[in-house]
Amino acid sequence: MKYARAPGSLTGAMNRLCRWGALLLLAGWLPVQAAERLEVVTTTGMLTDAVREVGGDQVSVRGMMGSGVDPHSYRQTRSDIVAMTRADLVIWHGLYLEAQMEHFLERLARRQTVVAVAESLPRERLLAHEDYDDKFDPHVWMDPELWAEVVLHVRDALIQARPSSEQAFRDNAVAYRRDLEALSAYARRVAATVPVESRILLTAHDAFGYFGRAYDVEVVGIQGISTESETGLRRVRDMVDLLVEREVGAVFVETSVSDRNIRALVEGAGSRGHEVRVAGELYSDAMGEPGNYEGTYIGMIDHNLTTIVRALGGEAPARGMQGRLSAREGASDSSE
Repeated sequence: MKYARAPGSLTGAMNRLCRWGALLLLAGWLPVQAAERLEVVTTTGMLTDAVREVGGDQVSVRGMMGSGVDPHSYRQTRSDIVAMTRADLVIWHGLYLEAQMEHFLERLARRQTVVAVAESLPRERLLAHEDYDDKFDPHVWMDPELWAEVVLHVRDALIQARPSSEQAFRDNAVAYRRDLEALSAYARRVAATVPVESRILLTAHDAFGYFGRAYDVEVVGIQGISTESETGLRRVRDMVDLLVEREVGAVFVETSVSDRNIRALVEGAGSRGHEVRVAGELYSDAMGEPGNYEGTYIGMIDHNLTTIVRALGGEAPARGMQGRLSAREGASDSSE
């Protein structure tokens, strides 16, 4: 039995649909598929946020380190390795921040595009690393003005990887840097309200050096610049002496570092009749939870600034610069 071909067969219909689809795509009436986005893998949350802001809808970004993760000790997982080897671009911080991943990333750079964006910062703008003569303090994100320079290097890395999206990357970078300028101006204004005699910031490790330089605050960390640094009993005793002698009333824990040493300081000072309170939790090497304001770079710095300024006797809105901090985050009177 023979079957007659019906008018408008499936093959003919598909051909017509393909032709119409091609015309609509050329006319800009159909969206570009997500698979055509630039695939970027980043190390820290701060870089993930920067790539999202600058890349916009031109990129798909996967961050390896989430909330509460310490980049000093982080080692790449199997899934990280797979993601990096498949990515169009891998962006890492550098300056010996990702110390346990550095050799792997340097080897990977021999076969694909891998960029350490903070390495391009002028050396005269960096603080010396207290543990290594030939290295620098990597915590540059603690100063929004310096981080704005890193954003430019993120932009340039994206342009190099996807030249066809250059204008979009440039426009997004301009808009984001404008937000960072507003953050920096706000930070200078509220930090200036802290009494000079109260400007001492004591935290779990020395991650706030650039913050201290930017806002004229003395910074003391129990551990060194790297969380891998050892903390001896003598160091703890010296810190207790400092708390007592200078009548420091507030210390801070960090989300990505154990609070064990800070609690030891509080107990040590208490045994000598000096009361010290844990005035809040700071984001040092990692941002807050994804989906929250504190899970963005601007929210992270706003939280830190608000917590520190209010705890040290300065004036800052309890809900932060944009009124978006939660009441819990904005409070400065937290204790044990």
